[in-house]
Amino acid sequence: MTVVHRYIISTFLKYFTIVLVMVVLIYLAIDFFSRVDRFLASPVSGYDIILYFIYKIPLIISQIAPIGVLLAVLIVFGLMGRNNEIIALKSGGISMFYLLKPIVVTGILFSAALFIFSEVAVPVSITRANEIDAQRRGGERAGLSTFREDVWIRHSEGLAHARYIRPREDVFFGVSLYFLDDDHRMTHRVDAHRAQYEDGKWTFFETMMQDLENRDNGIQVEYREEAELEMDLEPSDFRRVVAESEELDFLGLYRYIQRMEREGYDATEYRVDFYAKSAFPFVCLIMALMGSAIALRGKTKDFMAASFAYGIVMAFAYWAVHSFSLSMGYGGIVPPFIAAWVANILYGIGVAFLLLSIE
Repeated sequence: MTVVHRYIISTFLKYFTIVLVMVVLIYLAIDFFSRVDRFLASPVSGYDIILYFIYKIPLIISQIAPIGVLLAVLIVFGLMGRNNEIIALKSGGISMFYLLKPIVVTGILFSAALFIFSEVAVPVSITRANEIDAQRRGGERAGLSTFREDVWIRHSEGLAHARYIRPREDVFFGVSLYFLDDDHRMTHRVDAHRAQYEDGKWTFFETMMQDLENRDNGIQVEYREEAELEMDLEPSDFRRVVAESEELDFLGLYRYIQRMEREGYDATEYRVDFYAKSAFPFVCLIMALMGSAIALRGKTKDFMAASFAYGIVMAFAYWAVHSFSLSMGYGGIVPPFIAAWVANILYGIGVAFLLLSIE
């Protein structure tokens, strides 16, 4: 490794650390003041409140690391440009692409590290944070399933069970309702392939309804293609006992999709999440190259402030495109793989054009 490359990497790591620490502290401060009143009004102890915000740190890091990479690259090359170091290197016959080598390597390493970190640290920490938050809300998860499959929950007349849940669309697969009398004997049972909550009503599809109240005279069974039933539960009641996306690792989500599709249910939403887990870490490499392309195009010493503005705008535009494409994937408008990768592909092409014109 040459002296120039060591200088670029060491400066990048220094400013990346500074930016990351500052943004994490700002994020935690905002989150703390927005939640502290609700925590203080709950039975959660002060120790658990502190643990909650500590457990949130890995998720915050995974979300803002790409921004940290972008800002660190802009600072590195911005300072080099302000100190005339880039002009001196170009005068010595050093190519701009020579300066990009350590940034490319660092971007690849950061992308790999972000993927591993998101798979190892984030699921564990966010699960613990959600458990503490559940205690604040009154322990909704206590005694209930905390996974996206086989969710059981009580309602006023018995129990409800959902085999799989698509929380974003309030769609439930493999739904069973059990109605019990005062002696805890089952009086009615409803089984449906799919249920959906819309406009304050539950609609069940491909439904079998069993009347067990007078079972001595035989069980009455009725089949309906579509049925509206009254139930004192809302989708939010189910979501409280369902794991968040961040709580599932890459392989766990893959196995979940395989089981869901094997049983004949639609797993489109989860396939989008699955591909997004592999696509998002590459944003570190894209942001590193984008920051380089913006900063190295500066022709004056005063370009550093403008490069920060351009970089932040481009970063927010990336997140807007990424979020919009994921929404298109959730809705089944575009294939899950395309929905997860289209932002990377578009920005990769754009960055390539910018880099080819910096010499």
